[in-house]
Amino acid sequence: MIQLASIHWVQLDEKIRQVMNQTYRLVPLKPGLEADVMRVEFSHQSYVLKIWNKESRPDIGRQYTLLSALTQSGIRVSRPYGWGMDQHQNQVLLTSYDGVPVTRLDRDILSQMAQTLHEIHQYPVNVTDHRDVGKAYVLRTDFVDYFFPQAAEHEDIHHIVHDLMKRAQIRQEQLIHGDYNLGNIVGMHGQYTIIDWTNGQYGDPRYDAAWSVFLISIYNGEEFGNAYQAELQAVSNNTLDEEPAFEALACLRWVLLSRGGGVPRDAQVMRRVRNIAKHNPYLHANLL
Repeated sequence: MIQLASIHWVQLDEKIRQVMNQTYRLVPLKPGLEADVMRVEFSHQSYVLKIWNKESRPDIGRQYTLLSALTQSGIRVSRPYGWGMDQHQNQVLLTSYDGVPVTRLDRDILSQMAQTLHEIHQYPVNVTDHRDVGKAYVLRTDFVDYFFPQAAEHEDIHHIVHDLMKRAQIRQEQLIHGDYNLGNIVGMHGQYTIIDWTNGQYGDPRYDAAWSVFLISIYNGEEFGNAYQAELQAVSNNTLDEEPAFEALACLRWVLLSRGGGVPRDAQVMRRVRNIAKHNPYLHANLL
């Protein structure tokens, strides 16, 4: 198993450097699609070590800088303590340990989720000169290429996505999380923290919100999805327009991931997805 001292640290908090040779325990956590994750337990405090040892190769240096900036701004994200490379040249990121994923929903949690997502979208990333890609810690991507990879191989999805792009007029001017869902929200002692910023980028808050609402709706139920959507509209002062178009984009992304086996699904989830597709003016049940 990996040892902290064996990592080539590009940046490392001095507090960690001083205790690195003390006794600690590594506890594997549920891995993601992109990386292995483990809790690093010292006698006084725990941290999270994430190792990108799968196909994904995001820029963890930029993610470290983004998390540092968001932490300083007061947005509840995991505090970064270091990043570097393991002996196999896999990127690693060390952050604070902030609890376990949220599994129980209620109106208060949905309200906090909506407020935090709104704060993320209001974060002034424009203070960074994004024209200098080498210095920027938030980048723009091609929306379709990033969120719909391999869409061109699925003609039914590809056709609808490009029609929706014309209708929705994507605006990539604000910070988005890119995958805001319950699996990326952890809680401890009544405090909730947003984790996994691999997809953080300049983007459209309407898409970020729609993806989040869609996942709540299919995995937790339409009632929670509707309540969460109402909370998002309230905190954003009803600026999340073109909701059907962005709901359609969220659904299409999920269907594309589903075809590749990249998302959990069961009969109840599929029923909810079909119901959304049935009532969305841009979709049809044959997609499933």
